[in-house]
Amino acid sequence: MDKKPNRLIKEKSPYLLQHAYNPVDWHPWGDEAFEKAKREDKPVFFSSGYSCCHWCHVMERESFEDEEVAAVLNEYFVCIKVDREERPDVDGIYMSVCQAMTGQGGWPLTVVMTPDKKPFFAGTYFPKHSKMGRMGLIDLVFTIEKGWESNRDEILRTGEDIVELLQNSKGVKEKSTLSKDVLDQAYSQLAERFDPRYGGFGKAPKFPTPHNLMFLLRYWKHFGEQKALTMVEITLTAMGQGGIYDHLGYGFARYSTDQKWLAPHFEKMLYDNALLCQTYLEAYQCTGNAEFARIAEEILTYVLRDMTDLKGGFYSAEDADSEGVEGKFYVFTREEVLKILGETQGTIFADCYHVSSQGNFEHGTNILNRIEHDVREDAKRANMSVEELEDLLVKGRETLYQVRETRIHPYKDDKILTAWNALMISTFAKASKVLTSYHYAEIAEKGLAFIYENLMQSDGRFDGRLLARYREGEAAHLAYLDDYAFLLMAVIDLYEATFQSNYLEQAVKLAENMEKLFWDAKQGGFYFYGNDGEKLITRPKELYDGAIPSGNSVAALALQKLADLTHDEHLAKIGKEQLEFFVGEAAQYAAGYTYFMMALDYYLVGKIEVVIVGAKDAIDTQNMLQVMKKSFLPAGVVHFYESDGERQDEYKIIDGKATAYLCKSFACQPPITDMEKLAHLVSS
Repeated sequence: MDKKPNRLIKEKSPYLLQHAYNPVDWHPWGDEAFEKAKREDKPVFFSSGYSCCHWCHVMERESFEDEEVAAVLNEYFVCIKVDREERPDVDGIYMSVCQAMTGQGGWPLTVVMTPDKKPFFAGTYFPKHSKMGRMGLIDLVFTIEKGWESNRDEILRTGEDIVELLQNSKGVKEKSTLSKDVLDQAYSQLAERFDPRYGGFGKAPKFPTPHNLMFLLRYWKHFGEQKALTMVEITLTAMGQGGIYDHLGYGFARYSTDQKWLAPHFEKMLYDNALLCQTYLEAYQCTGNAEFARIAEEILTYVLRDMTDLKGGFYSAEDADSEGVEGKFYVFTREEVLKILGETQGTIFADCYHVSSQGNFEHGTNILNRIEHDVREDAKRANMSVEELEDLLVKGRETLYQVRETRIHPYKDDKILTAWNALMISTFAKASKVLTSYHYAEIAEKGLAFIYENLMQSDGRFDGRLLARYREGEAAHLAYLDDYAFLLMAVIDLYEATFQSNYLEQAVKLAENMEKLFWDAKQGGFYFYGNDGEKLITRPKELYDGAIPSGNSVAALALQKLADLTHDEHLAKIGKEQLEFFVGEAAQYAAGYTYFMMALDYYLVGKIEVVIVGAKDAIDTQNMLQVMKKSFLPAGVVHFYESDGERQDEYKIIDGKATAYLCKSFACQPPITDMEKLAHLVSS
């Protein structure tokens, strides 16, 4: 069979381009494929995955690159392949189908549907031939083909029933009361699953799920539950010591295959590192633990070095495999370490990073980690001072990193996604505040400018239709709720980092457009895709906070913050309605909706609003601003106005000094000019 390029060759998605030369006649999702299915009276074979998906690659090698499999797929189906990261609307709907039909989901996602997009079969990975109780793809093809020819009416009824089930699941919801009880449930459920030794929740595999930890920090801050903070500290410390963290090149892998964070699935995702960096920054604010700040800065170093486009956007992911072997790029044998660093220094280094002759990974190799190591004990064993040992370890890491750089690197998915970029823009904006580095704010501003210049269909600066993906000069796909909500939060974070009023204007316009495109004015809640998008078999409203928070959860928090920053009653009304619409669903298992819990927490607790007025470049003004930027105030908003600016009649400086106006839980304090008094009031 001639392996000429298929229709995917026209796509910009790296995942789809990987499949553009295999013998299956793949089509991208679109009218052309479904019209062909109707003409040829064939069902549609649908596959969804992403570039760094291990089992997607396995199924590709076993089946889709196989001539025999391709022949039967091409004969009996019209085949469609989707990059789930570019079309989360399509993937999300049919993943719901898979979960409803099989009780589970995952990628690669495999669905067979009618030419009218109505699904009647769903599953995930299928080997070429049936084995170990799992149906093979070839057997599946012939089974479906036989049913399509001889039992068409039943298949069509199945498709109709599934669509009806999906549409009915959106039934009318009654608004629920907003109370602290749901926050207490979320905390109790997390505490029950907490691993007191290694942190995290549950057993292997362990996912970081940073918003679980961010919620716990707020629960500690607002309700005085010390155990909530302890859970965060144990988890972040254990993760930072584990093999899930890249001790040489920095950044976190997607998840750990074991309980103690040792052996990761080595792919690195932009969203994980953005959210984890934010969590480490907040934990540093809460504890003053310099290790948390160090790891946050190292994550930013990794992103700037390896995941940043020259124009300012951020790439999506790095694969787990290199040279076809998972983790090969990252691991070392003990012999390699001793050869590179020398016998004496190499032995000390290897012992400190659990690098043994037998190995802790595959084929005698080692994942560098510091699990349950204490630098003081290590220094004592090595007969060195702590400072001497730390210097040796720093030099050893630098040397091994340079050696590792000469290896064949894992594949990099260089598409630029609006939602994930927004998360990273928020991260750099927050880092500029917490770490007192305007350089990070400049990076965030450059990232935001990239989105508005390359991913906004617009004649004006703030208005226009946002798009979801950019790669190699092409922007595509109408943006989804996640893109708008995450970008709205990013712009708010940039305002709080720079106090430039244009970012508030930008945020208001984004909120207006988000409401026009996604808001359900009849019932409440935001739909996942816009009213100007392709009409799919259902229009879902997603809330579950999985690896990434849901757009509805982020919107609920962002709208409230923007309402408080602008004193906009309409935004406040929508923010409250958003909470009321979804809180009943979230209460069914509160720990699965921890970003939503952050939004509910923001609504329930007493707010802090601070206005600082002074000369912009004056030392006392900058000192006051730094107090506010470094403080952990998840229910606070801060404004800065210049003393000779447009608000000078409303907010005056006292005795020629920078002055703070602070209101807490609707009670306002007299103007404050003493920095220590301000720090005490905002922290109490």
